[in-house]
Amino acid sequence: MKIAACAGNKIFILNTEHEEVLAELTGHLGPVTAAEFWEYNRIVSISEDRTFKVWDYCNKSLLYQSAVLSAFPLLRLYIDVENKHLVTGCTDGQLRVFSLLKEHQFRCVGHIDLHKERLKFLNKLEDQGKFEKSDDIAYESCTLVGGKTDDSIDSGLPILHIQQCEPSSLNDEISLAGIARRLWVSSSTALLLINIANSDIEAVLNFKDYEDLSIQVAGSCALSSTVSSKVFCLLASMFGNQISLLELDTYGLRISQHCEVRPCRSDTDLSIVSSTPLISASPLCCEVLKKPASQNTKAGTKNLVKDQPLVFHNKVKSSGYSAAPRMKMFSPKTNSKKTSEPQTCKKNVISGIRNNYPLNAQAPSILQTQIPLANKATHACCIQYSGDGQKVACGLSDTSLLVFNAMLSGEPAVFTGHDGAVSGLGWSYDKNLLVSSADDRTMRIWNAKSTEPVLVVGKEMFCKPVRFPQFYYMDKFILLSSGAEIHLLKYFLDDSKDEIKRYKKKNICKTIQNFQMTAAKEITGLSSVNDFYSYIVLAAGSDRTLEIFDLNVGCRVALIPDVHSRAVHQICQNKGSAFTSQQPEAYNLFVTTAVGDGLKLWDVRNLRCVRRFEGHVNRCQPCGIAISSCGRFIASGSEDRFAYIYEMRSSTYLQKLSGHTESVISVAFNPSSSQLTTATLDGKLQTFVS
Repeated sequence: MKIAACAGNKIFILNTEHEEVLAELTGHLGPVTAAEFWEYNRIVSISEDRTFKVWDYCNKSLLYQSAVLSAFPLLRLYIDVENKHLVTGCTDGQLRVFSLLKEHQFRCVGHIDLHKERLKFLNKLEDQGKFEKSDDIAYESCTLVGGKTDDSIDSGLPILHIQQCEPSSLNDEISLAGIARRLWVSSSTALLLINIANSDIEAVLNFKDYEDLSIQVAGSCALSSTVSSKVFCLLASMFGNQISLLELDTYGLRISQHCEVRPCRSDTDLSIVSSTPLISASPLCCEVLKKPASQNTKAGTKNLVKDQPLVFHNKVKSSGYSAAPRMKMFSPKTNSKKTSEPQTCKKNVISGIRNNYPLNAQAPSILQTQIPLANKATHACCIQYSGDGQKVACGLSDTSLLVFNAMLSGEPAVFTGHDGAVSGLGWSYDKNLLVSSADDRTMRIWNAKSTEPVLVVGKEMFCKPVRFPQFYYMDKFILLSSGAEIHLLKYFLDDSKDEIKRYKKKNICKTIQNFQMTAAKEITGLSSVNDFYSYIVLAAGSDRTLEIFDLNVGCRVALIPDVHSRAVHQICQNKGSAFTSQQPEAYNLFVTTAVGDGLKLWDVRNLRCVRRFEGHVNRCQPCGIAISSCGRFIASGSEDRFAYIYEMRSSTYLQKLSGHTESVISVAFNPSSSQLTTATLDGKLQTFVS
């Protein structure tokens, strides 16, 4: 058995069986405060010199030395062997998480300010009715005397102990984002339960809240968990000779402090994939819009004239007058080649049919193409691929809309007509239509093949700027936001082929129902699924809340407060594609992003943040996000001229894509292949492939 003993600024590796010193490690500039073994021959140490070091004690060599992490000494460390994470605790209450994977080079993947997070948690409890008395917490015959928080909260929370909380004690289910990793963190004045995946505090046990507890300020702490949810905590006083033994019920403590967020409607479980039929009073059961009476024939008459060629007799050979004149009598084929491929394979290549998305595909990392969007300074406000992955549309700040092929080769199709910057766009499910909105308070539907607007809804319908337009419910509706309202629109496009009446098209757009946000003054993010039937619509407001609407019943069914520290500027759902197949539960995941607050992964079934992603730079620009069609990767723009790709089950970025000349503000995954398109602030498009 080997033991690591810390003495001064040295670490001694002792063999207890032979009573000998195996190694003596020196290099820290201050006293070593903790050391932990990791893997076969490695050890990690922290010191009052505010750094951590990774050693190979067999070879007595230093493998890695961190920079100075803080202005205060490091006190405790914990190694999560399963996730390969190193957690360090500082005197001023700063908790930092580092990745121990070799390819990550010990980068920081999480940072938690315990003082700030505890204050936020206690304020939330006070808004929800403060603490409640609970019989699940019992120690030294103490009783809970209330959760009234003192305004004079200590400025520092020295971390005395870090230990993993057993998942079995929390009745947790294994989610698609992995098992939630929670840590017990003890400070001198409180015991906190922290979810490392999303950096949230889920329970706080303040020592001063219990009148029968003799220890108000602890000098040391030790924890021991059992098979059940019971946890024993041994405290030693900092200023006296007292010790106290506490028995906690982890699950009961979380429930008593209202850490579980539940939807407003509890009789039905929320799910993105619809599992129940439409009710008769649903807004989605509206009648199909029809052409106006003036467009139809008179009542009681039948139109017997049909579109026919000039010579319509089947047995009479055409005179050829309706055909184009022949310019050449004979043109030989000079480019004919023999091929061994069958004729059916050629048709598949020509028609653009692709194979399914490879499930084991790597994340895009190789820069393939880079092109400018325009000759003058402009940038793409939004980009989106069509459902077949053959085309990508870009809404520009110069009022135009461009459609490229997937490889960004050739001249793009140009759509013009807006009088303001194109703020949002969306493809129809059949890939024949585009919907866009701009700062001119208009919404337009375009024919993707002819670049002509087929429907224009102007300022007479919307009193505020239109944002986040998208086709909804398999192209039957259009969703968009204007101010603090969600508009559900029904449309009809006249596709008459009559040579005279085709100039008198009367397309229709009608508002079915508007949905008002509770307290927000403006909707800052809107998302729904169009590739399959779904009743759920997600909307984020300027008040930092996220509301969930069920359009089957036509009302709001859930609300998540304080989603980010600032207003959410984009919601991205895991929508999959026709080229992939995922578990039905995977479609319940969605990602939100806000300026200065990273990315958060949510599960609509329990309305909880299940993971947090940090690493990219997002201080002032609303950088875009996207989820790959396989559901494994999350892409994010960044202000440091990189695009970041995160893995869904990891807490740090997987790829850092270079080659950009300005801040990356928009990203989009190809639904049919492992391809990522990014747009920069200086008006350039880049494609990356694996």
